[in-house]
Amino acid sequence: MDVSMMVTPDIASMSMAMAANKATSDIGVAVLGKALDNYRESGADMVKMMEQSVAPHIGGNFDMSV
Repeated sequence: MDVSMMVTPDIASMSMAMAANKATSDIGVAVLGKALDNYRESGADMVKMMEQSVAPHIGGNFDMSV
């Protein structure tokens, strides 16, 4: 029984499985990166909206006569 003939198919199939796993992992990382970019942009937009909504001069003085 030749050992080199038994090991070669296993190495080849392992290599193909690892390549497929790497491709899947790369796609997952790319999708998560895109989601992170979207969250950052949404957060920046939220901060901008909150800054625009603040009006410290409104409601500072209350004049009332009875």
